[in-house]
Amino acid sequence: MSVLDLFGLDDKVVVVTGASSGLGVSFAQAFAEAGADVVVAARRVEKLTATAALVEAAGRRAHAVATDVADPQQCQRLIDSAMREFGRVDILINNAGVGTAVPASRETPEEFRSVIDVNLNGSYWMAQACAKVMAPGSSIINISSILGLVTGGLPQAAYSASKAGIMGLTRDLAQQWSFRKGIRVNGLAPGFFETEMTDTYPPGYLDAVLKNVILRRKGDPAELAATAIWLASPAGGYVTGQTIVVDGGVSIA
Repeated sequence: MSVLDLFGLDDKVVVVTGASSGLGVSFAQAFAEAGADVVVAARRVEKLTATAALVEAAGRRAHAVATDVADPQQCQRLIDSAMREFGRVDILINNAGVGTAVPASRETPEEFRSVIDVNLNGSYWMAQACAKVMAPGSSIINISSILGLVTGGLPQAAYSASKAGIMGLTRDLAQQWSFRKGIRVNGLAPGFFETEMTDTYPPGYLDAVLKNVILRRKGDPAELAATAIWLASPAGGYVTGQTIVVDGGVSIA
């Protein structure tokens, strides 16, 4: 076996939440290209059709399930459906996320809770459901953000708090499950990648932020997906409890 063989995911089954747009689409397509069958989940089920088509175009099977990860019962239903379809779940990409840019002095309890419910609580419910069926050698990857480490200059208290919480969640689940269950748990902290969320930023914001990015550009979603494939594959087999920052250097600028 060559070192490149360690990056293969032939016949694995991956669940990708938030797969209706943005980075979720990139994750689903990349994992299919690496040889995995893909369960795509999101609230907007009509958009999952296009993601599923990308998976099938890569020669792999796709299974779409409408899911609101803020609801633990829907998370369990998603995994039950994945098990009926494929008989196994090897990898979870906890990507579903929402964000607001509301000043802390005006943010309502409902606005704050809605972000925490999806980003942090949803990641927990999904991990919990997957851990019940995953075999040793499986992998969970939680999608955090550099905004869990640094400020982005916008009023994003709920989003930043949820992403910092995901880092803590990642560490604790890794220490609970990596040895006892054989499930590695890691995280990714992306910097600025073009998504639907970046479309909502004020005019000129991204241009200003990119001046603080050492590489002076936004990330290519394929670069983030490649990092996820490394973490999920045997190539990352000795890595657990880590949050890998993929941000072009903005967090050290």
